[in-house]
Amino acid sequence: MEGHFIARAIVCIMILGMGVPIEVVGRNVSSSKLTVVNIGALFTVNSVIGRSVKPAIKAAIDDVNSDSSILQGKQLNLIMRDTNCSGFLGTVEALQLMVNDVVAAIGPQSSGIAHIISHVVNELHVPLLSFGATDPTLSALQFPYFLRTTQSDYFQMQAIADLVEYYKWREVIAIFVDDDYGRNGISALGDALAKNRASISYKAAFTPGAPISDINDLLVGVNLMESRVYVVHVNPDTGLRVFDVANHLGMMTNGYVWIATEWLSSVIDSSETMDPDEMDLLQGVVMLRHYTPDTNSKKTFLTRWKQIKDKETLSFNPYALYAYDSVWLLARALDVLLSEGESISFSYDPKLKETKGSTLHLSTLRRFDQGEKLLRILTTMNFTGLSGQIKFDQDRNLIHPAYEILNIGGTGSRRIGYWSNHSHLSVTAPGSSYMKPLNNSAKDQQLYDVVWPGETIKVPRGWVFPNNGKPLQIAVPYRVTYKEFGTKDKGPIGVRGYCIDVFEAAVDLLPYPVPRTYILYGDGQRNPSFSNLVLDVSQHKYDAAVGDVTIVTNRTRIVDFTQPFMESGLVVVVPVKKVKSSAWAFLKPFSWEMWSVTGAFFIFVGAVVWILEHRMNHEFRGTPRQQLITVFWFSFSTMFFAHRENTVSTMGRLVLILWLFVVLIINSSYTASLTSILTVQQLSSQIEGIDSLVSSNVPIGVQDGSFALNYLIDELQIAPSRIKIMKTQDNYVDELRKGPKGGGVAAIVDELPYIQLFLSNVNCEFKIVGQEFTRSGWGFAFQRDSPLAVDLSTAILQLSENGDLQRIHDKWLSKNACSAQSNQVDDTRLSLNSFWGLFLICGVACFISLTVFFFRVYLQYRRYIPEDEENGFEDPESIMTDKRPSRGTSFKKFVDTKETEIKDKLKRKSSDSNSKQQTSQIADGQLSSPS
Repeated sequence: MEGHFIARAIVCIMILGMGVPIEVVGRNVSSSKLTVVNIGALFTVNSVIGRSVKPAIKAAIDDVNSDSSILQGKQLNLIMRDTNCSGFLGTVEALQLMVNDVVAAIGPQSSGIAHIISHVVNELHVPLLSFGATDPTLSALQFPYFLRTTQSDYFQMQAIADLVEYYKWREVIAIFVDDDYGRNGISALGDALAKNRASISYKAAFTPGAPISDINDLLVGVNLMESRVYVVHVNPDTGLRVFDVANHLGMMTNGYVWIATEWLSSVIDSSETMDPDEMDLLQGVVMLRHYTPDTNSKKTFLTRWKQIKDKETLSFNPYALYAYDSVWLLARALDVLLSEGESISFSYDPKLKETKGSTLHLSTLRRFDQGEKLLRILTTMNFTGLSGQIKFDQDRNLIHPAYEILNIGGTGSRRIGYWSNHSHLSVTAPGSSYMKPLNNSAKDQQLYDVVWPGETIKVPRGWVFPNNGKPLQIAVPYRVTYKEFGTKDKGPIGVRGYCIDVFEAAVDLLPYPVPRTYILYGDGQRNPSFSNLVLDVSQHKYDAAVGDVTIVTNRTRIVDFTQPFMESGLVVVVPVKKVKSSAWAFLKPFSWEMWSVTGAFFIFVGAVVWILEHRMNHEFRGTPRQQLITVFWFSFSTMFFAHRENTVSTMGRLVLILWLFVVLIINSSYTASLTSILTVQQLSSQIEGIDSLVSSNVPIGVQDGSFALNYLIDELQIAPSRIKIMKTQDNYVDELRKGPKGGGVAAIVDELPYIQLFLSNVNCEFKIVGQEFTRSGWGFAFQRDSPLAVDLSTAILQLSENGDLQRIHDKWLSKNACSAQSNQVDDTRLSLNSFWGLFLICGVACFISLTVFFFRVYLQYRRYIPEDEENGFEDPESIMTDKRPSRGTSFKKFVDTKETEIKDKLKRKSSDSNSKQQTSQIADGQLSSPS
């Protein structure tokens, strides 16, 4: 209702003011028999855009009227109105245009006028086909009869936001004209930047047609600010004043970034040759231009342009193509409307009636009856024009928005890439990219090198410390414990410590000065809360926090951290006690099972070797007493590789080699284990790491102000009643010495750098158990999107590479180091599980050797027994007692007999057997011969 009221009021006031004659023709006025269709054109003729648009619109009207295949014989009649670069006069001209029974209007050029006239055309159902109003808010549902035939600034600002992200800038300053076009375009830029975690740090607006002095004052203030990336979104007719002033202020030199929206390319394209002095003002500027494909029809129009008479410019900008296509879009839509049997007619709007006593003749305004249907046809059209494909999406924006990105240098400009809503930044023309998948990856964006102001290809940093700004307000934790990391000092800067030295060294590596002031955070009575410190930085109470601030997940959500300069992680510390040596300490390396099996194997192997060597090695023979001593001596002397007996049998040597290898391993392990036992410290509690600490119910100590408190409660679900806050290192010592039974704590959970310093201060009276159960680091905290965080991260890496970071560490923290781990004595004992494989191999070798040995002896015995029975191999005692030896007794004597004797007897047996055979053969021969 408010829009309708505004439209009525403005129209009526203008009609009365202009003295428009009032004529009542009737309720319905039909023009079905007319051969002329009125269309309007609304723009500033004497302007950068108007000088290109006017010839293009006239050429399009001529082309349509000369084409007999369209509009069914009707002709288009162009009614042109000049808005004269004035919002007020432009509105008046637009209202005058509406009373001429136009079916549609090409324009307006101005977004401000479009806002006002859109209310009027909504009431009169007259579509507006605007080739120049780029204000994104005109696409709202509030303006259904506004149809933009050019690209919306919504997409242009998306392109600029991608440029800012591509070069890793985080803040820009927007310089714009303070009207609907400028305000709403910059608002769209802010939204686009926010999606990429960037922002507009300052909006520098000036009034339309502002004098040079106002622009000068504006840029002087801008130059004192931090950001050096400027986005200029102004009108093309006065925009060059901004660069003229910037050049005089020295703002077109090295370190500055100037990005101009498509208004600048429109200025340059409209002039076949730019003034060299004006081009000197623009060196290094990056600008955007509407992308229109290089088609044959576009080239033909370029040739035709040169033949057009009465044109005020030798060249044209893309708005001429959009205006030309707008005429053809309307003509095609009217052709569809007429082909469906519709006639063009106008009628009086019953809502626009005179009120009693009113002198406003609203009833004279007529509504286009087919306007709603024509609008529907317009939004469904699809054809290829000079500017590319003319087709609207569901938001009634032209599909495939795209821009060229240009860099001004010398006497012209060069293309450094393209932007489209499909491929974003690319060096490939948008037409080919629509066949590929949508590209939203930042790492795949690509542009050619830019020559920035100051004739450098090095990408500007994009910001400086403001000339009139305050020094950085840096909060430093006022520590009570571990003051080596950072605390109060009487020196010039007021603070000192390891973290301060690292920050100062990193700042010294930056290529620009960083004015700074250190502010102590805390009361000096207890350690401050680091979580509150980070929160204060995020709320802009401080610019940064420099100290031992741990980088944890919930903190990274509200501030930006630098590269970690110190690795950290939570560890568990418990008391320890020295192990006192005893007279039986030498037995502790092995478990009792290991001792038993080892001793048994010494005897077993000695017995096996004796069995294998007894029949052939004289060193293993003798009286039973001597042989028993030999077995034990040989067995245990192998422990020291001091055995004197030689092995002569193959099997004996095999067993001995394997056994000596087992002995070597056992000796080495025993020596290492005994050394560890004699030097190890034993824990005085059963806490072996974070798992056993969590599962127990013992009290735990944490440092005051540390994030460990919240971590234990929130992440590990430890009851708060079990946790004690430790405010000083003396509390650490006292509570650990007391232990749980004395009202102290069983363990302390704290970050590794603190614990390492604490242990060195107490001469390693306590120990770290288990492993670090968190992995993090210390970094410097800055407000979100602060460029200092990135630059200091690079500086910290340089400190690490050149060794300065380690030298600072050694200056403040290098003391007697304690071992990070401690083991209980029971953990150093070696059990049978570690050696059963060796014993198994040795036992198998012994078993195989014995099997082969007894099988061989058995075969010899089988050959040997018949000889004993035949020749009376008997014991002399058995002969005297008239007793024959048993078979078992004979085998026992056989085994005990030296193998050389057995072999000799077998040889004799073989020769005697041959002699007897020969004698028997001779005897048989004599008996068979005749007497």
